[in-house]
Amino acid sequence: QVQLVETGGGSVQAGGSLRLACAASGYMISSGNMGWFRQAPGKGREGVAAIDSDGTTNYADSVKGRFTISADNSKNILYLQMNSLKPEDTAMYYCAADSLRRRWWPPLSVARYNYWGQGTQVTVSS
Repeated sequence: QVQLVETGGGSVQAGGSLRLACAASGYMISSGNMGWFRQAPGKGREGVAAIDSDGTTNYADSVKGRFTISADNSKNILYLQMNSLKPEDTAMYYCAADSLRRRWWPPLSVARYNYWGQGTQVTVSS
């Protein structure tokens, strides 16, 4: 059984930093694409960052230069380092795994991913 558990969310002021972690069990994160997504109240889920098994990364334009996705394959943990946070980054953040290798979908597409965590809340105040 695959489980993805996110931690590290919280409340910070604008300009601050947080590091999210996603611990995976029942699945090796090095097997395929992993992604971070977020969903703000009243909005759809959007892709934030993704990393492929070869280390290739993709970022949403809104977070480029501020967020960094990384994977510790030895610990089977996915990370999202978030710097220079803005109020518009406030959302529930989810990690996701593409175990079926749906490469016909873009890396930041929700449709690509078949396993999801329960989410961790990030709130950024101005």
